[in-house]
Formats: sequence, structure tokens, C-alpha cells
Amino acid sequence: MPNLGVPELLIIALVLVLLFGAKKLPEMARGVGRSLRIFKSETAKLRDEDETTHTAQAQTPAPAHPQPAQPQPHVIQATPMPSAEEQARQLEEQAARLRASAATQADKRV
Repeated sequence: MPNLGVPELLIIALVLVLLFGAKKLPEMARGVGRSLRIFKSETAKLRDEDETTHTAQAQTPAPAHPQPAQPQPHVIQATPMPSAEEQARQLEEQAARLRASAATQADKRV
């Protein structure tokens, strides 16, 4: 594949402007930048988690005499994580309560 020169890049830019419009291109670039930042931070977190588990495993010495495996108790989560809609509803209710308490405090001051 040949290298892209200035004329080719200008043609590509012109096609993009014609396809998406000049107003949408900066918004699309911002969206791509945000998603790349999120992706980068998540991969960094995964790397950090991997490094901590590897160092933790390397630091724990192997027992001299192997112990028989003891059954691990299963931890059951008492309440499942609410859905996004449920979280939004709870936040709206909390905001309404805060607005109401702020209004009653403002009424007491007057």
C-alpha cells in the first residue's frame, strides 16, 4: 500500500466533510477521543490488577506441607445490583427530597 500524501489526505477529508457535514465532525472526534480515553483507563486498570495479583502470588510462599483443601464458603449477595433505570429512579427521588427540604428551609428563613 503506497504512502498517503497531502493530496490523498485532502481528498479523504473532503469526502468525510461531504458525508458527515462540517458540524458533526468535531462532535464525532470528541466522542472518539472520550471512548479512547475510557478504553485506555480500563486497560490500565486491568494491567494494574494483573500486576497486583502476580506480585501477591509471588510473595505468598508455598506451604512446606500441603494442607487438605478446605471448602470455601460461598458468599451470596443479599441484594442484587439495581438496574440503570432503577438507579436513575432512586436518584430522581433523592433529588426531589433534597429540593423539598431546601424549599422548606427557605420558607423557614422568610
